[in-house]
Amino acid sequence: MTPDAAGQPKPKPATSPATPSAPATSRATPATPPTPRSGFRVEKDPLGYLEVPGSAYYGVQTARGIHNFPISGTLPHAALVRAIVQVKKAAARANMATGRLPKRLGNAIVEAADEILCPTEAPAEESDDLEPKRPSDPMKAAFEAARAAKQRELIDNFRIDPFQAGAGTSHNMNANEVLANRAIELLHAGGAGSGKRGDYAVCSPNDHVNMAQSTNDVFPTSMRIATLDLVRDFMPAAEELIRAFESKAREFDDVIKSGRTHMQDAVPIRLGQEFAAYALTLRRGVDRLQTAANSIAEQNIGATAVGTGLNAEPEYIKLVVRNLAEQTGHKLRGAEHLVAATQSMRPMLEVSAALRGIAVDLIKISEDLRLMSSGPATGFAEITLPAVQPGSSIMPGKVNPVMAECLSMVCFRVIGNDTTIAWAASAGQLELNVMMPVIAHTALESLTILTNMSRAFAEFCVTGIEANRERARDLMERSSALSTPLAPYLGYALAAEISKQAVREGRTIREIVIERGIFTAEELDQLLAPHELTEPGVAGNFHFTPRLPEGYKPPTGPVGAGG
Repeated sequence: MTPDAAGQPKPKPATSPATPSAPATSRATPATPPTPRSGFRVEKDPLGYLEVPGSAYYGVQTARGIHNFPISGTLPHAALVRAIVQVKKAAARANMATGRLPKRLGNAIVEAADEILCPTEAPAEESDDLEPKRPSDPMKAAFEAARAAKQRELIDNFRIDPFQAGAGTSHNMNANEVLANRAIELLHAGGAGSGKRGDYAVCSPNDHVNMAQSTNDVFPTSMRIATLDLVRDFMPAAEELIRAFESKAREFDDVIKSGRTHMQDAVPIRLGQEFAAYALTLRRGVDRLQTAANSIAEQNIGATAVGTGLNAEPEYIKLVVRNLAEQTGHKLRGAEHLVAATQSMRPMLEVSAALRGIAVDLIKISEDLRLMSSGPATGFAEITLPAVQPGSSIMPGKVNPVMAECLSMVCFRVIGNDTTIAWAASAGQLELNVMMPVIAHTALESLTILTNMSRAFAEFCVTGIEANRERARDLMERSSALSTPLAPYLGYALAAEISKQAVREGRTIREIVIERGIFTAEELDQLLAPHELTEPGVAGNFHFTPRLPEGYKPPTGPVGAGG
């Protein structure tokens, strides 16, 4: 599995060097070792013998999973692969510390895990400066290239479709087999064993790599760590988007425009206030996600099959959690109650619900921006969104709000994923929720697409938004709701009469008030100043006396006179 630039796993190719071109199993599994075809080896599991590609690091149980679950054509998320390898490494270290796993075996498993986990150096970027470049170290470059190639090869052997056997047994065994087969090679390089993949007498996927573990504690722990990793990646992306809105809030603070409620004209608001509200809304959503993420810092590793911890020593349980915290940089803790942590998917549901909340807020923001930018001639046209690509194959010159449209589609997906997670979290029976694979897949997808979308929306949309100041003010001046700040002076009835006249005659409130002699133009300039209209209080603070038509009285007495 090779992740793309965004960290998402690429779809399975039609053929892969690690995947047999013909089915490797059948309903009638032979009871005695068959002679393998060229390019294959034979392995055995409790169901019998099975051919496995000779070059594959995965083994018999992964081969069965590949054959049984050709469902979505996608591979496990890169974050889930990293997380389960971290769990296996932490477990090997803990089992060595307790003395249960021989150090030579344990160190080989850890080394195999590190080959998958180790960061590879990115190639140096080209520079346009005139400074002479130091020649690279050819031996170091060759070493890095070889290490990166091995890492890709090992990762490409994680082949199980996200839609798989319940609880993630196939994914767990995929990790066990890859690490065992690579450990076999590493041990041989150190002078031990045959070095042949599939020789599990040297290093066993079950007895050694999976020591003191069960899928039922490995997979939920891996799922939570992968989710924590992606939450950590999401935070700076979300912060970038929030700061983009905050920057625009400052830039647009003096832009006055018509507010709208029920899609009808409402009292004025500053464009900067709207953008500041977007920023605060998102920041609070991110805070809720951070709170939810704290719940998945509790790990059920050590629970083994049903949460009782059978076959896992108490010292091992403490050590494996400590090792995982050290390896991942997360503040992890052991479960308060291993049975509860094994049964309940509530922590993952809380994270998904927080993501759903952020998605709902982002959809609303997207809708607002699309409305305010609608036009350019027949819509609101109060703001202009950056033109990032042509909008029509038939209408020349048309530009669409494509980034806002993409944002909404991403958020719809996140909401749909949350529904999937809610159903899956409710579908556990007794001691185990077997729907964990789809919970992991959808939660990790939501975090990935929200992270990438947040960065893209900040960079390609929000930072380039421009305010059409004159257009916004013109629409505000023509709004019948501009009678509202005058109501404390004129009374509701007269203000409503003026508003209806403005609509009926297609004129502004300002024109009619001046024509009737109620206020002068200079007085209205002060009464209808942007900050007078968009901050708490009465516009003009009752410093102006209206000249009311006969039959009308001011709605209040002089301020402070008790009238």
